Amino acid sequence: MPDLDLRTHLVDDVVGWWLRHGPDDLQGGVFTCWDNAGERLLSTDKYTWSQGRWIWLTARLADSVARGALASAQDRLDSERLLALARSTADFVRRHALLPDGTTAYVTDRTGRPKEPAPGAGLHTSVFADCFVALGLAALARLDGDRAAARLAEDLLHSADARVRAGRARTDPYPVHPAFAAFSLPMILLGTATEVHQATGSPGSAEVATQAARTIVTWFRDGADVRELRPNPRGFDDTLLARHRTPGHVLECAWFLVHAADTVPGVAGVLGDWPTWLPTVAAHALALGWDEQDGGLFRYTDVDGGEPRGRLLDDPYERLVRDTWDTKLWWPHAEALYATALLARRCRAADRSAPAAELTAWHDRLRAYTFATFPAGPGREWIQIRRRDGAPLDQTVALPVKDPFHVARALLLMVEIDEPGERTNP
Repeated sequence: MPDLDLRTHLVDDVVGWWLRHGPDDLQGGVFTCWDNAGERLLSTDKYTWSQGRWIWLTARLADSVARGALASAQDRLDSERLLALARSTADFVRRHALLPDGTTAYVTDRTGRPKEPAPGAGLHTSVFADCFVALGLAALARLDGDRAAARLAEDLLHSADARVRAGRARTDPYPVHPAFAAFSLPMILLGTATEVHQATGSPGSAEVATQAARTIVTWFRDGADVRELRPNPRGFDDTLLARHRTPGHVLECAWFLVHAADTVPGVAGVLGDWPTWLPTVAAHALALGWDEQDGGLFRYTDVDGGEPRGRLLDDPYERLVRDTWDTKLWWPHAEALYATALLARRCRAADRSAPAAELTAWHDRLRAYTFATFPAGPGREWIQIRRRDGAPLDQTVALPVKDPFHVARALLLMVEIDEPGERTNP
């Protein structure tokens, strides 16, 4: 499907599949525990992480349809239905997933009863779940003026930020080894705070975004290289955890930084001359992650490219990196498509023709591979998890769910990037 139309693929295939199979019209929320092929619902449990993402997606789609950004598809997408789905999912989360301590339950059953993901783990095990709920509620508040949703999004953001700063943030499904700081934490705070700021305009959300951007560029970035895990004490630089890289995260964060610089006061000053250095970071991540043998982006690589290597610490995440480094996953490819499109456009606008040409070439290469590999066919979503050679792989990645977020978001943002005024919205 290399020549597919992005709007048609977004509306008829990706979103169309989710609207037919996802909504729980009886209890509220969305079913996401589908197998990789999207043919069997394996569980009716509802992971709060996914519920928050669904709120964001349905709210943003409703907004895009209402604004005419998906004009050619307005007869197939109903903005009122999309808004109703966003509201009902937000109501489900507010009624069932919010815990008395200001965090969220990691997972509930179909009716909304919170469950421990593992015996003795507790109900709250992931700051990422909190952030994705805040992300979704902020998008809903921005669309329909729901002040309660905006306040809750702000509260969740600041609670998450406080726990990250204090070193108390739980990070399921990937607990972080105590000797390391994780890039994913300032990254999720940046993306969430940017969305919350666009809904509230609050100084507090701007401060969270600015501090997260500062942490990313001063603590995790070294020239064109970005660490996934940075050792806190000395003596761990030779470990696999310190040496491994996650190209997809770098590329996703690249466009987070652009959107934040565009919309949040203070961020652009922290980033400095980002139109010069950020395209270099993206190009380095692409070159590091690209599989010259079979095409596509590896899930993980070594700092010097290829299979991650280094001293082992017998850590669960370390085992995940070793076992799955060469898989091809939906989300790095979706994020890379949008990141390269956005950065190439910004380079052209800044009269930087060489990086613009390089990023455009990467975009074309990614697009050819991605649309020849991942889409499951007309009226269906993507087969999101693939082996190195592109064959489907029935394996859990992060949550035991089919993700309703990365693919649709990237396609929507690529459609919107061609709008007059170039809307930027993480």
